[in-house]
Amino acid sequence: MSATSTLDWTAVCPIDRLDPDRGVAALVDGVQVALFSTGGELFAVDNLDPVGGAYVMSRGIVGSRGGVPTLASPLHKQVYDLRTGRCLDLPGVTLPVHRVRCRDGLVEVRLRQEE
Repeated sequence: MSATSTLDWTAVCPIDRLDPDRGVAALVDGVQVALFSTGGELFAVDNLDPVGGAYVMSRGIVGSRGGVPTLASPLHKQVYDLRTGRCLDLPGVTLPVHRVRCRDGLVEVRLRQEE
């Protein structure tokens, strides 16, 4: 999926291109991002699996644990909190998360700035 950048937000796709609980991969300013719509919310995380080292997170399994929206890696099944990126199975492992919004029917992503 191609993206158009405007200021710090990048328009990625129309909101209707996101099927509930299914991921879509997009290239945002040179970064592979996985987008998800679940429970009426949008989430954007790196597409790179922090454990397996492959760009596969958009193929992950969306679910929930204790009311927390989650994403399980399709490789080794580690589960991540979609809100924070924290791995719920391996202490100290995180999946980078990015800001995402829907504006005028378009999904827009703002990459997380390294601090």
